Amino acid sequence: MITPQSSRLPFYYGWVIVATGTLCVVAALGFGRFALGMLLPSMAATLQLSYAQMGFISTGNFIGYLFAVFFSGMIVGRIGQRNFIFLSLLLVGLTMALLSRSGAFAGLLALYVLTGMGSGGANVSIMSLASTWFARNNRGKAAGYMAIGSGVAIVFAGLFIPWVNQANGAEGWRTSWLSLGAIVVAIAFLCLIFIRNKPADLGLALPGDNKHGAARSAHSAARPKIDIYRSKAIYHLGAIYFLFGYTYVIYATFIVTTLVKERGMSEVLAGNFWSIVGFLSLFSGPVFGSVSDRLGRKTAMVIVFAIQFLAYLLVASGLPGIFLYLSIFCYGLVAWSIPAIMAATVGDYAGPENAAKALGFITLIFGLGQISGPAIAGVLAQHSGSFSSSFFMAAALAAAAILLSAMLQAPRH
Repeated sequence: MITPQSSRLPFYYGWVIVATGTLCVVAALGFGRFALGMLLPSMAATLQLSYAQMGFISTGNFIGYLFAVFFSGMIVGRIGQRNFIFLSLLLVGLTMALLSRSGAFAGLLALYVLTGMGSGGANVSIMSLASTWFARNNRGKAAGYMAIGSGVAIVFAGLFIPWVNQANGAEGWRTSWLSLGAIVVAIAFLCLIFIRNKPADLGLALPGDNKHGAARSAHSAARPKIDIYRSKAIYHLGAIYFLFGYTYVIYATFIVTTLVKERGMSEVLAGNFWSIVGFLSLFSGPVFGSVSDRLGRKTAMVIVFAIQFLAYLLVASGLPGIFLYLSIFCYGLVAWSIPAIMAATVGDYAGPENAAKALGFITLIFGLGQISGPAIAGVLAQHSGSFSSSFFMAAALAAAAILLSAMLQAPRH
């Protein structure tokens, strides 16, 4: 009989997958997406980009991301997750390196669309491996540790990019793109070396859920595959994920602008607050992923959305001092919690064999929220003259997410 102890390592190989997955998220999301915000100002100054063009570059990345998410399930079925992650990260790294040589808006836009495609493919595939390599009682924790990668990258970029720009002057952003691209390529090869598609590839069995693991694994193996496109539970999860995407990105996009334009903070001080969000976010995935393992996915999501509701409401209210700091603390505390919980939850409902496809589908829905949220929030702010209305809208939708999460039914297996 194949057992988890068949590995030559003194610990389960799934934790190697988690460590490699954290690096994958650093590369795919951290560098491939979140570094842009710090590089855009110097890029815009050198290449004379307008605000509209800067916005189109960012939107192009989201479009590429959604495109990859839509097709990733079909491609993974043909070449496997390991190879797909490697090729996706290679695309991210090479396009980032080419961005360092670009001199026109059209070239930047085209390359960053491709970067988004690589980011989407790698991120969805690696996060779905939490369900493939771990049973239900550890999926949230595993996905949570992978999600740390985004926070690690934000902190690293916050220190690295200003240092590079200061050393290289106006063209420093080119060196930053090239350096980050090289790191992503290196991570791609690490993923190719260490990632395996499933425990059976190493002669391992999925560790069970405590003492009932063997029975549950056998039941999972016998369970017929579900049609995720007709599953009410998957659409329910998609609706919750849409609301997360819609609301979290409003805060991420406009909080620094709000601090500077409406609260009178200096850009340096506002940037320091955003760095605090990045640091706090390091704990969000592991902590609330583990909470979801212990208390259930539904309870964990209710808690997270309640904390986000408080974060949005506090900044919308215009209350000064400690209330603003509390808002930032609350947002950072749960920043990457929902993606980690969702990565575990789809495995509970769709099974490990359908986890990648299900996660890709609800991530597509999430992406639609992520694109529409800032656009509508910007229109509201334009008409009201303040971002308070936008944050009130985010708070209202976070409250809706609490209700939807509370209505979630338990998996039928």
